Amino acid sequence: MKRHFDDLQLGSIELFCLASETGSFTAAAQVAGVTPAAVSRSILRLEERLGSRLFVRTTRSIRMTEPGRVFYEQCRQALTQLVEAQQEVMGAQSKPSGRLRISLPTTYGHHRILPLLPKFRALYPDVTVDIHLGNRNIDFVAEGYDLAIRVRAQPDSTLIARLLEDAQLVVVATPEYLSKAGTPTTLDDLVAHECIQFELPSSGRRISWLFDVEGKHREIFTEGSYCCSDDVLGGVTLANHSAGLFQTYKFIVERELADGSLIEVLQPYNGRSRPYTLLYPHGRYVPQRVRAFVDFLLQYRADWAAN
Repeated sequence: MKRHFDDLQLGSIELFCLASETGSFTAAAQVAGVTPAAVSRSILRLEERLGSRLFVRTTRSIRMTEPGRVFYEQCRQALTQLVEAQQEVMGAQSKPSGRLRISLPTTYGHHRILPLLPKFRALYPDVTVDIHLGNRNIDFVAEGYDLAIRVRAQPDSTLIARLLEDAQLVVVATPEYLSKAGTPTTLDDLVAHECIQFELPSSGRRISWLFDVEGKHREIFTEGSYCCSDDVLGGVTLANHSAGLFQTYKFIVERELADGSLIEVLQPYNGRSRPYTLLYPHGRYVPQRVRAFVDFLLQYRADWAAN
């Protein structure tokens, strides 16, 4: 294999990544144990080799250019893989370690994944966990995430997809609301009820309610005076305060259903579900911390399917 880099160039790439992450040549120099002038010279050599500016410099700060951002994302991943490969060969990775970055939907994060993370870290104390809670689709490469969980994930040949569960949908309301508005017994009754809406942030479209009618799927667009966007838990909170009916995932309201503060209605029609999928990038080398977290979550699939 032809050599593309010498030791000096690899060192310059490391200093470039440090400067990108710390936001200054001085801070990068302190981390690396060299002078700020050495960092500046190294990055200048990189820019000359690439024929492109990586930073816009002022007397007080540096800012990555667009080519610099692209170069950083690729270099960061490459350096991480080199370090992890070296550690694995040397035996330092007999236990998973390092930073695990995961992106979770608010619903699944709060009710499924976050409660399990202390157990995961008890098994793997050398792994630190960075958590993004939100419902937008993240860019694994540009944003540096290791894993994501999404509902209704779109097919993507660059990602490995593992189904975690088909989450059952239910329609719920408080006893107070039902005593005032009546209990719906058929789907046609929904037109006379306050149905709390949820709007998809990606499209601005209100989602339909899904039902099973004698083994056939039925989709209904309901109406209501309340509409939440981005966070489904807002609709659950409204339902908990007698604002109306709401269709949500059963795992979110299990406690309220058990203690009677919410009542499930339209039970003969509540047979539908939506899939939650674990996603992570394809690659010959998957860090041990990622493999460990995937295996850890998959062992809970049977429990989730039973609930």
